[in-house]
Amino acid sequence: MKHYVKTSIFKVLSILPDSLGSKIYHQLQNVSENKNVEAKLKSTENTLNTLGQIFLGLNIDLQNKSAIEIGSGWLPISPYILIQKYKLKDIYTFDINEHYQTKNILTFNSLFSKIFNYDIVVDKKNQYPLPENVHYYPSQNIINTEIPKADIVFSRFVLEHVTPDDITEMHKKFKSSLPKGSYVVHFISPSDHRAYSDNSLSLQDFLKYSSKEWNNIQTRFDYHNRLRLPQYLEIFNSLDLEIVYISHDNPKPNSPQEQKFKSLKIHQDFSKYSEKELTAGSINIVLKI
Repeated sequence: MKHYVKTSIFKVLSILPDSLGSKIYHQLQNVSENKNVEAKLKSTENTLNTLGQIFLGLNIDLQNKSAIEIGSGWLPISPYILIQKYKLKDIYTFDINEHYQTKNILTFNSLFSKIFNYDIVVDKKNQYPLPENVHYYPSQNIINTEIPKADIVFSRFVLEHVTPDDITEMHKKFKSSLPKGSYVVHFISPSDHRAYSDNSLSLQDFLKYSSKEWNNIQTRFDYHNRLRLPQYLEIFNSLDLEIVYISHDNPKPNSPQEQKFKSLKIHQDFSKYSEKELTAGSINIVLKI
């Protein structure tokens, strides 16, 4: 889908009354998110394989650890893989929306059991058909919610959709609520997400706009903070969080993506950053409290 078509749909939804716009958006996303679940499962597994490799390199054993997931999404993919593959003890998953649906989870339980040869034993006392060690907290902003003590906080492609102020407040919450020595792991996709469905765009296309221009393009349904790698690091350093691991990629020299970037006229708001900082993508970072 060309980016302007999707943008137009979001624009229409954003001018509707909040409840109606959100309802229609939820219905559209529900259809989209429950298509090709096997591909989403594989993609999430690849991310969590990277997490496993990072923690192995840090000599940290994940077994019997408890974790908080930021952004539950539509299906309990990450919690199931973390428990089945890495033997975590409990997963507490928080989301500002309530996307889980019983029918979809039951279907996913069967699919996961088949693919991983792993029985999903549902806790019958739970509102949703989830195992007893997967705890779902929908419609809750983690900043304003009491959170359980956990060894690890984890997010996958969430932080880029959070305002800079809320990123700061979120990590203040972790510092004040979690035991010293806990880890916070973020997989961040800082690129222009419109380019994922429209390859005519550069992954940095949105950097040509001023804040005002970009806010006139995006809506609450597709918010992206556009933070560059140094800006994330500035937030974490300002809170005195130890950065124990960081990695990212950049476009390969002379690649189509590099050529698309070089053709952009970057807005002066981002002029102080180097090309490498502007194009840093697929950011993986581990913080220690």
